[in-house]
Amino acid sequence: MTSIGTTPNPYAQYGSAYARAAATPSLAATLSGDGTAGELSASATSSAATNLTLSDAARAQLAKAPLPDFATVTNDARVTLDRLYTVAGVKKPIVDGKTTIDLSTLDRRSLFAISTNNGGKFTPDEQAVAATELKQRFDKALAPSLATTRLTGDYSVSYKSALDYLDGASDEEKATATWANQRAAVLKGYQATQQDPNKAPTGIPGDPIAAALAGTTSPTTGNTRDFSGVASDVRSFLDRQKSEAAKSGKELVYDSRRKTGQLADLSSLDNRSLSAISLNQDKKFSGEEIFAAKQELNTRTRLAVLDALKQSQSAGDPRQFSLGILKQYSSMSAEERQAANWTQDFQDAAIKSYKSTSTLLSILKS
Repeated sequence: MTSIGTTPNPYAQYGSAYARAAATPSLAATLSGDGTAGELSASATSSAATNLTLSDAARAQLAKAPLPDFATVTNDARVTLDRLYTVAGVKKPIVDGKTTIDLSTLDRRSLFAISTNNGGKFTPDEQAVAATELKQRFDKALAPSLATTRLTGDYSVSYKSALDYLDGASDEEKATATWANQRAAVLKGYQATQQDPNKAPTGIPGDPIAAALAGTTSPTTGNTRDFSGVASDVRSFLDRQKSEAAKSGKELVYDSRRKTGQLADLSSLDNRSLSAISLNQDKKFSGEEIFAAKQELNTRTRLAVLDALKQSQSAGDPRQFSLGILKQYSSMSAEERQAANWTQDFQDAAIKSYKSTSTLLSILKS
């Protein structure tokens, strides 16, 4: 584990958000989920009124489970689609050119099964909406890195993100020519950036990063859920935990120091959901709920900063810390930045640090 407490913090200028996050004690619940993620995923597909997004920690817990065979994944995807139709009160995924169902609860492997019509179980429209969802996820995964590249001129961060995303594909997806060709293009671009990160790779057929940065391809983006709707969903989520605790004769509590009661689990909530509690714009949450959400957000912020620092140290490149901060900033919604107190000044400081460090490294190499 990387220790940063023995020397003065050279990035203190990044502002109060980092200082506050670094001082926050770690919450074990963030790192050791107990199945809540799976329960949340199930509730999201079975209730039209609730649409919560899993946190990275919750997704990591799901990833630890043994993988089912592809036929099982395909059958489950068929069942899930049929259930989504029932919940939405529709019979088709596209009506009058608009998507009628939300596929956000399906994992990447399930979406791939639908988009490729595995087993001949899916209609052309179902294949189309699944392919669109996959494209949206690719665009969303790359968006923070692309924004960072535009801010700093460092192309390596975008190619590395694309390479990591492609390498996270299932074995079935990796067996396709489409995946192989795209990865080969991205890898060639990434290797070029290792020679000069500030020079854009050129002349690579099928390069998605070059196309995205040049604006020759349009990102496929979904509708961002209304923040008030997010707050309502989180309120329902917490109320369900309270009801379950009551059935066991316990009170739902938010302070781990409490000797009695059932501790609320916020680990499966994504950062935007936690921000809805923390900001409490619609006055739906109690003081103890707000405090617990802020603690969880602070812990995740601290871990993100430490991860950026660790990557910088392991790579032997001090610029990676600034790049990590900028990627994190770019990935956050406006509400998340407000809740974490990551202001425009924070971003500007990270850009300034990256550029000054790059200048120093250039001088040392000359």
